[in-house]
Amino acid sequence: MVEIFARDLRMGESARWRDGRFWMCDWLAGEVLSFASDGERTVEARFSGLPASIDWLPDGRRVLTTPDGVLVDGEAYADGGFNEVVVDRWGRCWVDMPGSMPWEERRPGVVAVVHPDGATEVVDDDVWFPNGMAIIDETTLVVAESHADRLTAWTIGPDGRATDRRTWAALPEGSAPDGICADASGAVWFASVPLQACVRVASGGAELERVEVDRGAFSCVLGGDDGHTLYVVANRYGQEGASDGVVLTERVSVPAAGPG
Repeated sequence: MVEIFARDLRMGESARWRDGRFWMCDWLAGEVLSFASDGERTVEARFSGLPASIDWLPDGRRVLTTPDGVLVDGEAYADGGFNEVVVDRWGRCWVDMPGSMPWEERRPGVVAVVHPDGATEVVDDDVWFPNGMAIIDETTLVVAESHADRLTAWTIGPDGRATDRRTWAALPEGSAPDGICADASGAVWFASVPLQACVRVASGGAELERVEVDRGAFSCVLGGDDGHTLYVVANRYGQEGASDGVVLTERVSVPAAGPG
């Protein structure tokens, strides 16, 4: 049964699980938030402008993408504004940025990599509204293409190259995958605003599980003490934008891919 974990958010995004706490960005409040298991929240950082996303380097430093660049523990790390970020085992930050906003004429966006020295390299510039990102088995980068209704994958390695681009999962028309996360089986959960749901799919696109919510699902992550809790960041979304954000939870069948 879906339960409310947190209320009174303006526009939640970038769901993460780290060190026994649920983390997220409230885009319109300009806050990075973390939550204890009882829902008590802490403002961990503040930012201005959109979009913003978080992850952590292998040494534990927090990465925050902002419109002005990539910050590590609040210090400038790399230039360029990016939407999402996921960090690989070698400390590289994989980032993306749409080429157009939802209300504009559609143009392809980019997937890029920020190397440990801060240098940024575009690895693909034909990605249709790149959105949520996840890494499976340390070597498969998966990116949600919201405007193409698919999850796209690349093989990555210690050299920072992304090769063998392929469709990881073709999704039904109108799915518009947003935030994603992987589980221990190698399946991927994707959040969908138009479906008002989070859907778990296998490689190839077969639907395995679904959690329906009462508003647009923007991002999701697996966490909790045993990794079986799906946290869903959801907002009402219409012509005036996003509002009335909540974090919802549901117990699911397969746990997170690894410790958070």
